[in-house]
Amino acid sequence: MTVPIYPWRQDNRFELAVDGEVFFPKILEAVAQAEATIDIELYLVESGEATAIAIKALLAAVRRGVRVRCLFDDLGSSEFTEAERAELRDGGVDLRIYNPLRWKRGLANLHRDHRKILVFDNQMAMIGGFGLSDEFCLASESGRTRWHDQMLAITGPVVADWQMLFERAWQQADGPRLSASRMVDRGDKRPPPPSGVQGWARVAHLDSRLNNEVLQALLVSVRQSEKRVWLATPYFLPAWRVRRALQKAARRGVDVRLLLCGQIMDHPPVRYAGQRYYSRLLKAGIRIFEYQPRFLHLKSALVDDWVSLGSCNFDHWSLHWNLEANLHAHDRHLTAKVQDTFEKDFSESHEWTLDAWKDLPFSHRLKIRIWGQINRWVTMWFNIKR
Repeated sequence: MTVPIYPWRQDNRFELAVDGEVFFPKILEAVAQAEATIDIELYLVESGEATAIAIKALLAAVRRGVRVRCLFDDLGSSEFTEAERAELRDGGVDLRIYNPLRWKRGLANLHRDHRKILVFDNQMAMIGGFGLSDEFCLASESGRTRWHDQMLAITGPVVADWQMLFERAWQQADGPRLSASRMVDRGDKRPPPPSGVQGWARVAHLDSRLNNEVLQALLVSVRQSEKRVWLATPYFLPAWRVRRALQKAARRGVDVRLLLCGQIMDHPPVRYAGQRYYSRLLKAGIRIFEYQPRFLHLKSALVDDWVSLGSCNFDHWSLHWNLEANLHAHDRHLTAKVQDTFEKDFSESHEWTLDAWKDLPFSHRLKIRIWGQINRWVTMWFNIKR
């Protein structure tokens, strides 16, 4: 099966919006301003106040003549009611459900569409970690959303590639087209843009076991890094190649930092399973920050001035089973904005030191051992590369 590899494109523009109280109104504004087409591909869709607001906006777009297509993952939209699905369809929205769960499909049910892609009039794309739920979109009593995430608005030539990626998933919505062949290792050969060049971007995507260029791009970038590698991910179960590359970068003097979830998260066992790597990473000189105020759901990397941002968690489960997509960019303004968000989040995090890690209580160590072993069994059972 042919997997498209998208080229680097110039002259793109970016606007980063952090947290749902900022980006959800921007999404609604884009829906309201769309004139011809709206295409939405999401994993998490849960009925609630935010979803009701979005449905009203989409139906209004249909009434003014806009073609609206929504592609929602079946597992991720399990809390999206049948009544609201019918409301969308009856109102003229073309709704498809990706890879419907069926017993006869066996392990193919594990293959999920985890992308978050919104394209308006083939002119603007919005990508990131967004889910259509109250936790993502609506501020709580604190004035901030319960989940800490971001969306990137993109205009320019690279939007056409995001549109093509959506079309590919739209046509394959009924189920995965998996191959028995090995992953294709295609590195992201970063262009050497001249100093001051703006707006370089490309679409990097993960198509289950058919293509793993998101991982390859990260590895190439980390191996070539000179000054920093900052990585934010909510579910820290990295492939061994990622761990090794990070350790080697730290040992040669690169500023390597991990921004991870603290105690506030949706799957605490994943946190404990990933913490079994902390000791070796800290010994290699890697700085580990656990975000404290809310659930950190960011998926981004800043390697020197190279930015990767999108849906990919960089954990081995996502890399094995999911459809994922990130934007890779060289743009000094976007780099500065991403750097600012990292630095703010570091300031609201607990940084682990090796001495503090050695003083963990027995109960915490026991949880790490138990969930770490369970993770090993799962990866071995499903033949997932660790």
